[in-house]
Amino acid sequence: MTRYIIGRLASLVFVFFAVSIVTFLLMHAVPGGPFDETKMPLPPEAKANILHKYGLDRPLWEQYTRYMWRAFHFDFGISYQSPTESVTDLIRRVWPPTIQLGAATITLAYAMGLIFGILAAIRQNSWLDYTVTFLATLGITVPNFVIATWLVLLFAVRLRWLPTGGWEEPKNVIMPMLAYALGPMAMVARYTRVSMLEALRADYVRTARAKGLTEKAVIFRHVLKNALIPLITVMGPEIPNLLTGSIFIESIFRIPGLGSFFVTSIWKRDYPLIMALMLLVAGLWGFTYLLSDILYTIIDPRVRLTEKQSL
Repeated sequence: MTRYIIGRLASLVFVFFAVSIVTFLLMHAVPGGPFDETKMPLPPEAKANILHKYGLDRPLWEQYTRYMWRAFHFDFGISYQSPTESVTDLIRRVWPPTIQLGAATITLAYAMGLIFGILAAIRQNSWLDYTVTFLATLGITVPNFVIATWLVLLFAVRLRWLPTGGWEEPKNVIMPMLAYALGPMAMVARYTRVSMLEALRADYVRTARAKGLTEKAVIFRHVLKNALIPLITVMGPEIPNLLTGSIFIESIFRIPGLGSFFVTSIWKRDYPLIMALMLLVAGLWGFTYLLSDILYTIIDPRVRLTEKQSL
């Protein structure tokens, strides 16, 4: 296990470099730049000074190596759209609200999705099963910004129970958390139902029942444990998405989070921030998949991680 984890962590280094190279080349392949004269008319001398200040007058290979050397020391440069603070300080300032919303969303979506999926599988072809299936289909097909708009119209405009947006009070979390969680919750419920039904038809379940185990013991000791294995594969990749924010949810509810910077950094050609955000996402995805592999061995001891699996 230790050798496998070390190997996976080492492979993440190569992933970071691959992501950084592709991102860097794509940034500079797009016509224009952060100080394009069509958007910001400047005298030639002033523009030359700005390009020299940010190192944009150097060859691309030198810009890349200089940036990656600083990034290796956790210095991601100065944000072009917020020149008074570094990229690290900017992320440190705006990421906490996104993490708080993402953590609350993950807890709600995964807990309720598991509960609904288990109930739907146990009560297959009942009204509960049909209701969960319908709501899960609705949650997957309807975009979260549409759900957010419905919630605002109902709870903020019509009923006046909740504020339309902001991030000052605990009640500000309720609507964005619901809008953000319905999609992952629906997905978890659907996969939980399918995995549970598959496990319920297995031979070992019939054997457990023949031995006289109660239905509760069969469900929680045997069925649920085996049904969680495929769920980890589905649930894992959702975590980086939820922890890095959504521009739609954060814009609708006026949350000062990280999600909006994914779009504004591209629109404003904020090269240092684009690179930092892409490396952040790559790191979250890499560690999430590593955590998923470790959870496989915890849930099912028959799973063994070897170096060959990490290739």
